[in-house]
Amino acid sequence: MTATAELTLATSAVTELQRLRDRSPVGNRLLDLAEVGGLTLEHLRRLVGIELQCHVAELAAYGTVIARFPDSPVVGLYLDVARLVYDAHPKLLACVRPLGMDPDAVGRWPYGLDAQAFGGCVSWLALHGGQADNALALHTDMTVYFPGCQVLLDAVRAQGLEVPAEFVSYYEGGQSDELELRALEVVEYGLRHGEDRATAINRARRLEESIGSFWKAAARTGQAGEDPAWA
Repeated sequence: MTATAELTLATSAVTELQRLRDRSPVGNRLLDLAEVGGLTLEHLRRLVGIELQCHVAELAAYGTVIARFPDSPVVGLYLDVARLVYDAHPKLLACVRPLGMDPDAVGRWPYGLDAQAFGGCVSWLALHGGQADNALALHTDMTVYFPGCQVLLDAVRAQGLEVPAEFVSYYEGGQSDELELRALEVVEYGLRHGEDRATAINRARRLEESIGSFWKAAARTGQAGEDPAWA
């Protein structure tokens, strides 16, 4: 299945998610800060630190999805998405020293429920979600996260915040129309094979909310009980 016209169930689910988004936006605390010129390098360090932790969770989650559903079109999609994350990880690690972060602290900071929300959500979905659940959540991730990164970069430039070239190179990567389409194909496949549409939509919405927590954790400063950035 490759023709977009055949993805009727999947596109209907995406439309419903957009209605939810319009009616009750999840929000992006980091972009809220950017709008008022409040971004600092500390926020960007937090962003990088959280994202490095997310990569580890994603790689484990996508491998689990492949193991649970070792057939086409699931395997092809998740092999390519896992490769995307795997290849992105060293590019993100390259931001650590230029941002003044301690490589020995990578993976240990920031911490807390908001910082762990996205990794927890993708991990739970990989263990308990169906094909449509996981693929619709993945599609939501790609269509929400990448545009947010572009807006963030625009705000960094507008604010005149000096950031390393490695940071810009990583976050200007952009989304993949091909992977988004292939994710929809898996959604369609799962729904046509009896998986529940309402459940897939609900779980994709939970994933979007976890992305909201991801941004919230990056935007936080001076969290009670949290060590200074690289203590």
